[in-house]
Formats: sequence, C-alpha cells, structure tokens
Amino acid sequence: MPRMDYSHTPVRRCLASGALRPQGKLVRFIVGPDNDVIPDIAGKLPGRGLWVTASRSDLEHACDKNLFSSAAKANVRVPDGLADTVGHLLRQNCLGLLGLCRKAGDLVTGFEKVKSCIAAGDAAVLICAQDGADDGRQKLQRLARDTPQIGVLASAEMSLVLGRENVVHAALKDGGLARRLVQEAHRLSSYEAASVSDDG
Repeated sequence: MPRMDYSHTPVRRCLASGALRPQGKLVRFIVGPDNDVIPDIAGKLPGRGLWVTASRSDLEHACDKNLFSSAAKANVRVPDGLADTVGHLLRQNCLGLLGLCRKAGDLVTGFEKVKSCIAAGDAAVLICAQDGADDGRQKLQRLARDTPQIGVLASAEMSLVLGRENVVHAALKDGGLARRLVQEAHRLSSYEAASVSDDG
C-alpha cells in the first residue's frame, strides 16, 4: 500500500531529540532580527534553520529546556504560546492548499460525487472531516482503501475555505497539490497526534 516517500528529501537533525529525520517531517524555525524564535512553516525564510520534529511534545521540550538558544549559540527569546502558534500555522497551511486545489479544479465534494470519483479511479486523495459521521466516513474509506486519506480537518473549516456549506467529504485528483496536501496533513497530524493515514 502506498506511503509517503521521503527517500529523496534532505534530512535534518531535530534539536529536541537529536534524531535525523526527513525534512518534510520537521518544522523549521529561524532567529529573527530581534532574537525571537520564528516558525518558518514553508521553509523559505532567510537565515539558519533550527529544526524540530513535527510534534507538540518535542517543541515544548525544546522551549522548556532552552534548546533554541543552545542550537543558535546565542540568547534567543521563545515567544509565549509558540506551540499553539505552530499548530495553528500548520493547520492554516493545509487549509490554504485545500483552497488552491479547489481553484485548480482538482476537488470534488459531497458524498455521492466523492463515491463516484473513487469508483471511477479518479480519486488520488480522500478527505473526510474529523467530526463527520462515522457511517459515511467508513463507507468511503472502505471504497478508497488503497488511496491516501486525510482526516485531520474539521467540517466547519473545510466549508469556510471552500466557500460551501457542510463540507464533510472531498476527493482530490492526482497532481502536485494533492501530494503536497497529503504531506502537510501528515505533518499536522503528527504535530497534533490526530487522525490521518496514507494507507487506507
């Protein structure tokens, strides 16, 4: 069954655990001009990267033990509520990608349309709201057992970003955006210990 392939991505060392991990499984931070620790969710801000595994507990450990200062070899300031901020940013990142998928025309919503998309073999990713009814979610998950599945987003936030009411089920067609969303949903799931799988 398919799994996320990190074999060709760079590895970075987590400053909390010391473990080497694929870059896509970590969160990057930089030290800003005022010596504040700044999360860099997209990994594009200039400056030396400080990496922490996408795990709330690892980040809280790094903050509590002042590991950012040790890694930066400087006295840096960790903003209050950094762990909550990172969780929010990871979630907004996923929702932003979902919105891009809609604009690209790669998105299908609604139980029956998603079911038909899966049956036709056109669904590259199945998305079921984490607060959706178990019955509908389980039916689609069984149909899409070999398809990457995301269950880390709530119906209200999916509905808001897609501009539609009561979005509970969605399917994405194959493409770069779909693959990016799966990877980012894995990262959010890991951080929040939520429900997401890529093996059906």
